[in-house]
Amino acid sequence: MIVRIMGEGQVKLADSHVAELNRLDDELLEAMEGGDEAGFRDTLAALLDAVRRLGTPLPDDALEPSGLILPAPDASLDEVRAMLGDDGLIPG
Repeated sequence: MIVRIMGEGQVKLADSHVAELNRLDDELLEAMEGGDEAGFRDTLAALLDAVRRLGTPLPDDALEPSGLILPAPDASLDEVRAMLGDDGLIPG
């Protein structure tokens, strides 16, 4: 799966890591629904760190279709809320 982190680029991630990302996505949704700004910030950072740690960055000049687009690390709670819709960031 190709994952794009807005403002950073693309990362190739094995499908076997989707369960870990789903767990963090669930935590992010919970923090957002509860209006927990600190929890939101911590969980978004953990989600992005997991993608960076588990994935392999694609070259800057590569333009692959992204199966998943994640917000930038400095995205606001409202910006991410608009991205989430009803399903979260990670399709189940």
